[in-house]
Amino acid sequence: MSQLNITKEGPGNFIIDGDLTFATIDKQTLKSFSFLKSAKEITLDLGGVSSTDSAGLALMIEWIRYSQHNRTHIIFKNIPEQLLNLAKLSGFDQSSHFNEGSKEKIQDESLDINT
Repeated sequence: MSQLNITKEGPGNFIIDGDLTFATIDKQTLKSFSFLKSAKEITLDLGGVSSTDSAGLALMIEWIRYSQHNRTHIIFKNIPEQLLNLAKLSGFDQSSHFNEGSKEKIQDESLDINT
């Protein structure tokens, strides 16, 4: 089991690494949504997530809801295949945050930003 870490990479950019599971998501994680208000557009790179379960999907959905409530645009990059599969099973794959077209668009946008 690897601890869940949220690391600021730059303005509005955060890296999520470790396990995104019932065992690693605690009350402190659920209370620490303030980073989602640090910019009008937030990018969360999930490429460092090593393991996930339905708690990880639930946390992502809460991040989306919190961002919508605070009028912040949230973008997920490098969503692990395991989370995409859970989203499909749960019917959340229709959300622009989880569908494959959105994933490709996000990857294309991130390439444009870095060049």
